[in-house]
Amino acid sequence: MWITSEDNSPFLGAYGDSLANTPNLDRLAERGVVYENAFATTPVCAPSRFTLITGLYANVMGTENMRSSFPTPDEIQFFPKYLQEAGYYTTNNVKKDYNTVDQPETWDESSDSAHYESREEGQPFFHVRNFTVTHESRLHDPVDTLIHDPDEMNIPPYHPETSEIKTDWAHYYDQVTKLDTKVGQVLEELKESGEAENTIIFYYSDHGGVLPRSKRFMFESGLHVPLIVYFPPKYEHMAPDTNRTDRLVSFVDFPATVLSLAGIEPPGYMHGKPFLGEYAERPREYLHAYRGRMDERIDLIRAVRDKEYLYVRNFMPHRIYGQHLAYLWRAPSMQSWYEEYENNNLNEVQQRFFEEKPAEELYKISSDPHNINNLAGDPQYRGVLKRMRQENISWMKKMNDLGVIPEETIDSIRQGRSLYDAVRTNDVPIGEIVDVANQATRANAIGLDSLSQKLNHPDETIRFWSATAFSVANPEPKPYREILLKHAEDSSVTVRIAIAEALYNYGEKRKALSMLTEALNHEHTFVKLRALNTIQALNTEILPNFLIVKIKELEQAHDEQWGTDYYIRRASKSILGENK
Repeated sequence: MWITSEDNSPFLGAYGDSLANTPNLDRLAERGVVYENAFATTPVCAPSRFTLITGLYANVMGTENMRSSFPTPDEIQFFPKYLQEAGYYTTNNVKKDYNTVDQPETWDESSDSAHYESREEGQPFFHVRNFTVTHESRLHDPVDTLIHDPDEMNIPPYHPETSEIKTDWAHYYDQVTKLDTKVGQVLEELKESGEAENTIIFYYSDHGGVLPRSKRFMFESGLHVPLIVYFPPKYEHMAPDTNRTDRLVSFVDFPATVLSLAGIEPPGYMHGKPFLGEYAERPREYLHAYRGRMDERIDLIRAVRDKEYLYVRNFMPHRIYGQHLAYLWRAPSMQSWYEEYENNNLNEVQQRFFEEKPAEELYKISSDPHNINNLAGDPQYRGVLKRMRQENISWMKKMNDLGVIPEETIDSIRQGRSLYDAVRTNDVPIGEIVDVANQATRANAIGLDSLSQKLNHPDETIRFWSATAFSVANPEPKPYREILLKHAEDSSVTVRIAIAEALYNYGEKRKALSMLTEALNHEHTFVKLRALNTIQALNTEILPNFLIVKIKELEQAHDEQWGTDYYIRRASKSILGENK
């Protein structure tokens, strides 16, 4: 049985949190195994759920962006199908949100009433029970009464101690308490069914969260999750020989581990490795994580975690951490934080969220659990930085990381196939793209001469990253202004958008805004979205009227219904709010 919650870090008594009121989960932890180093592969739900249902990294399949509908290769099955084929009764109650084309035949039943009791007598089962009570949206609800005292909250150093932030923290701990009650009900139900001593139980959250700078962000607060695994006495021989373990485990390992516990050899295509059961493998040395587009905001980040350090590589360091995202801004705490920023009431640590990112970040977890002391520039940690940096780049190349391909170009490559298959069929030079992206986004002017030569490369993604370098480095315009003007009519609109941003920074504002307006007229949603993201990032107080008129047109042409078009409306609305 998988008991899953949403959007919560290890806010449990079992993890040493003195503010938590979680007796049911704490009792499960006392009888089970607490994993102290369990991590999501990405700090947001849908791409995480892709990995949890397939055992594959989403950035390797082209499904890392929120939200994706791209298919997987034909041979990929959602892992409960293997259990089903082995005689298990598979049920999901209730959420899917797998960020890919669904495989409904995976489940014997998937609904808000799906239950293992519907199986044949004696049939083994795999059951998922998902709770939404800790989801981010709960912070949007009005608060009438609180169980936890806002003034007793342990506010992290990156948050200002406003009343709204303290209240949201207290509100969230209340939601975790409600979650614990629901978990207790599921455990009691299992006991009453007579199956408690026949059932291995996993409890975990789908990623960290949920106060601002956690969900969606590549810190411990977004990636670190609780994981408790309970083994009844008859299966204790499968359990580790300790009640707590610091073994590194990743979501990508979960499907292979469940199959291994059931005595099923995991398929060779799975990226994850079992950490329990018949096919358990040696512990990992590193975990890998990734972030792509989050709703209407485009970014690209990779991370590597070992037991001591978190390394973060920002491939868009010229974008601030806290890009305005409509859903995130619904939380009173986020609104309060931004208001304090606008009023110049933040200290240096608190205001970083609204500033551009460094290209590299390195944090020592034991002394810096909130990830506020970036050691990437500290000579004492040069060896660690080099090791983690190399691990990240090697992994991206080994895995053929598809996140480096701009989202709006995918359809032309894919042509109806999975992106994974299409890239291999078309011999897309992912390794070279990774190298160019790495060079182009180091936030300095070294290598711009060689990158300017790559603006002639036949691959549009290499041209895109080469053009991006001129916004990241933002050097003196001569001689690069003329080079960029020469390439301003590139055949790829994605490349033209990147060139437009650099030209704007070099003083060619009218030319740049004309290019971006042209991109806003493109038929592809993600071309328009990239242009809107670029416009909002420009260092300008007031946009020209012709551009405002076009953005208003986009806002009115796209509604707030679920789907990719609402990203256009939200991004347009955000720009118009800044240019009233």
